[in-house]
Amino acid sequence: MSAEVLQSEADQIELQLLLEAIALKYGYDFRGYAMPTIARRMSQFVVDAGLETYADVTARLLRDIAFFHRLLPCFSVSVTWLFRDPGFFRALQEKVIPALRSWPHIKAWHAGCATGEEVYSHAILLKEAGLLERSTLYATDISQAALDTGKAGIYSLGVFRKGTENFVATGAGGAMSDHYRARYDAAIMGAELRQRIMFARHNLAMDASFGEMQVIICRNVLIYFSEELQNKVLHLFLESLENGGYLCLGDKESLTFSSVADAFEVVDENARIYRKRTIL
Repeated sequence: MSAEVLQSEADQIELQLLLEAIALKYGYDFRGYAMPTIARRMSQFVVDAGLETYADVTARLLRDIAFFHRLLPCFSVSVTWLFRDPGFFRALQEKVIPALRSWPHIKAWHAGCATGEEVYSHAILLKEAGLLERSTLYATDISQAALDTGKAGIYSLGVFRKGTENFVATGAGGAMSDHYRARYDAAIMGAELRQRIMFARHNLAMDASFGEMQVIICRNVLIYFSEELQNKVLHLFLESLENGGYLCLGDKESLTFSSVADAFEVVDENARIYRKRTIL
């Protein structure tokens, strides 16, 4: 099978049956994901696994849970780095974090956090603002391997070098080196940061919220979902935000034309930051 695109109607049916099997056997519902993206990733997985068809994948995952966990990262978005898109973090620092001072305890949810670099970036800005001690950051993803990396907080020195450049570009005060400790060819995030972040598995396509948040950050994850699933997830975010809470999306995403657009006001359209309108 080519790793490029679906080859035939039979391939499309087999892929749909594969997603049905995953939902029935393991409870993960990926049927609302954008099919071209799923087809591309799954086709590559078929090749890498030394199999021939999607049907081969279905037959094996139904009887081999370890094989399923090898497959699961195909549905996870893993593109992230420290202070990715400095312009966004500059807007977060200037337009969101000051407003959080009015809450006695700050709760933020990073949905689709991958290996955690961006949630640590947020924690660093909260620490610089003197708000970290009264903050709890929830970082969720469907990939346990990614979550384990994030929880450990250990990244290569190259990650920190690039992160330092991005940190400076945000205009934040302090020094990036204040927030990690280098050892050999890697470095670990500061204990204070790690203690404020709760990493947990969560499937946006199926799972419910786990509390009212003041901030939800989900950047460039929705672009991999169908329009129907995007609206479902946006409703989940709406229900998970307190009145006046902030929703932050990726630069390729927008609330414009979504089913929840009227429930939010624009804070910064370029940075894709929105505020939930107060509902009396």
